[in-house]
Amino acid sequence: MNLTELGYIAGWRVVRALPRPLVAAAFRAGADRAHRRGGGGTARLRANLRRVVGPELPDAELDDLVKRGLRSYARYWMEAFRLPSLSRAQILSTFRLDGAELLAADVAAGRGAVVALPHAGNWDAAGAWVAATGWPITTVMERLKPEGVYKRFLAFREVLGMEILPTHGGPRPAFDVLLDRVRAGAVVPLLADRDLSARGVEVDFFGGKTRMPAGPALLALHTGAPLYVASMWYEPDAACASLDGPLPVPGPETGPLDQRVRSLTQLIADRLAAGIARHPEDWHMLQRMWLDQGKAGEGAALPSSAPGQA
Repeated sequence: MNLTELGYIAGWRVVRALPRPLVAAAFRAGADRAHRRGGGGTARLRANLRRVVGPELPDAELDDLVKRGLRSYARYWMEAFRLPSLSRAQILSTFRLDGAELLAADVAAGRGAVVALPHAGNWDAAGAWVAATGWPITTVMERLKPEGVYKRFLAFREVLGMEILPTHGGPRPAFDVLLDRVRAGAVVPLLADRDLSARGVEVDFFGGKTRMPAGPALLALHTGAPLYVASMWYEPDAACASLDGPLPVPGPETGPLDQRVRSLTQLIADRLAAGIARHPEDWHMLQRMWLDQGKAGEGAALPSSAPGQA
């Protein structure tokens, strides 16, 4: 067991044991220290948010946005550490979804649903809420190193009621299992705003080129399941999300599969951008995002805090 794993263990144990106001104040103070230090992750967040808000926003206002963004990211970690100790009633009351009736109808009809997510708000709270509502939910997670950290995050999400598939190294390819789960009526949320494989689909995003995973589009095209894009953010009393969709999924008559994947992924990118623009302070993107960005100053890796992508 290394120091990284020990740190996560301490976080899950200590943060749950202390009163929420005390923990929230400590995490907020930590975010403010990170803002003052201005390390690599902070610099990357600043550069990414500048793309979102454009060149017109004064530097002082951008600096305030970065500070609020780091506080939002710290709030995510604080709430993630505390999430397994919440009751079902607490999970249901601390997350709100606009469009829940759409997912309810999809699950009831047995057609399942694919939801493309941004690295924003609290995706773990969203997954726990879906499970607590009684809907089957399956997603994927990057196979982290060291293995002990991966297993602890796996157990953390499974305790919340989510089925988690590794992006690689499982008994079956994750995408094949996701196809089965969607066809069986499950909700399948996938992070869609950043490609982890370097084999993603090139899209326009806030005026620049980036790559996004093809998984959400491919799942919808192969299964016919409805495809939604989620906007995610924080309110003072809850993590929140809204669903945009179902998106129009192009049929075979519109062109070959790769062309349909590209056009649908671009549509996902456009809808993700609209949601992020509404709540930029809650977009937790501390990594290189656009193809024309340099690699220097990378922040701490996100995948350990987030489900993966197919």
